[in-house]
Amino acid sequence: MTELTQQRQARLARLKFRAWHRGTREADYMIGCFFDKFHAQWSEAEIDLFETMIEEEDVDIMAWALGTQSIPETYRGPLLDRMMKLDYVDIPR
Repeated sequence: MTELTQQRQARLARLKFRAWHRGTREADYMIGCFFDKFHAQWSEAEIDLFETMIEEEDVDIMAWALGTQSIPETYRGPLLDRMMKLDYVDIPR
């Protein structure tokens, strides 16, 4: 395994933790399930954007995904468009 691959895996592991430890169960499911479903397909630019976005407040991220708040220009695009579909959330029972 190359150093670059190891760095990417470590980075994704940190992002997965952040995506699943948001502070509320609803945010964990929305952001964590999104990460789990799509992160393997992301380019470095999309990983950068997700990494920046998850530093935002949960209520804002959820409002953008639900369409109840305008999405800032920084986050407009395919990543948030995909999150807005909400078809990736599989709530464990």
